Amino acid sequence: MKNLISLFTLVLLLLSCGGDTNVSIDSLIANKDLDKLRAKKTSITEQLKELNEQVKTIDSVIAVLDSDTKLPLVSTFEVSTQNFQHFLELQGDVATKQNVLIYPEMAGTLQRVYVTEGDRVTKGQLLGVIDDGGMASQLAQLKTQAELAETTYERQKRLWEQKIGSEIQFLQAKTNYEATKSSVQQAERQLGKSTIRAPFTGIIDDVIKDEGTVVSPGPGSEVFRIVNLSNMYITVDVPESYLGSINNGSMATVYFPVLGDSIKTTVRQTGNFINPNNRSFSVEIPVPNEKGSIKPNLSARVTINDYSNANALLVPQSVISENAEGEQYVFIAENPSEEMQGTAKKRIVTTGKTQGRFVEILTGLSAGELIIQEGARSVKDNQDVQIIK
Repeated sequence: MKNLISLFTLVLLLLSCGGDTNVSIDSLIANKDLDKLRAKKTSITEQLKELNEQVKTIDSVIAVLDSDTKLPLVSTFEVSTQNFQHFLELQGDVATKQNVLIYPEMAGTLQRVYVTEGDRVTKGQLLGVIDDGGMASQLAQLKTQAELAETTYERQKRLWEQKIGSEIQFLQAKTNYEATKSSVQQAERQLGKSTIRAPFTGIIDDVIKDEGTVVSPGPGSEVFRIVNLSNMYITVDVPESYLGSINNGSMATVYFPVLGDSIKTTVRQTGNFINPNNRSFSVEIPVPNEKGSIKPNLSARVTINDYSNANALLVPQSVISENAEGEQYVFIAENPSEEMQGTAKKRIVTTGKTQGRFVEILTGLSAGELIIQEGARSVKDNQDVQIIK
């Protein structure tokens, strides 16, 4: 009440002497007295400051006494701890380590082809035969000679054990047998190169050469392409800044836009080398392919879990503001009454990782506090607010 009386008194005084003031200012301007003009300006400025302070006081008293004053309407939500998982998004292509071209091991005419494109084969299954050029006949002769050498060796051995005959005869028979046996084994290995067999279980993706084609080892003589679609994987390049947060066993999700399907998996292997060209390391992620719909070189989007917090405080990004100093802050509603009226308080916060529309709050908030959501951009610090649900 004292402030009100003082303000009214000062206003009346100014009004009562307003004519003299104007005359005085006009005379000062007419006399062009610079010092007196500056002194007059200082006096009036001080009076204005005092009036403004008193008006603020009156406004605050009116706000308390006037029951019809409308408070800003805001909505709130209670901060609670939640399980928070952050994922790194990358792009990659599907690959398989069992996607190979099969070359012949010897020169000759491709005599027989036993498979067609799309056939499923098992490891070691016969795919084709190359004309051996009489090598099978030579092997049969060597086997006959080996049988004779073995018989001779066995007889010489029994005689030598009975001290009959000379040692040199026994050693010659033994050497002849071992040499002949080695020749047979070598011929068998050489003859084995005339057959083309599956190196692993998979699908014949392409039959490149037809029967009757002359083939030989080396580029340009591919006979088959075999693919195993059950052991697929994706390799992605991860920035080196994530070196400490992505490890073997990290959760990952692979999404195939073309198929409209996703697969949950884990990181199988992380690289031990930083690529100096793009400052990244490679990560290998296995891709189960039970349906067989995933093909090599298929594009995929990969999300890898690089951070988890079971007790994180999450708030929508829309409630966070930033001041001129670059500090981030939110408004909380303190001391809500039974009439759901409270006071807006500015709270400086430190934010962490963002996922979707939510951001983790590292410092500045506690579980159970009420965050102002709708109306957060319009309230001021220490302003009374009306909370709506």
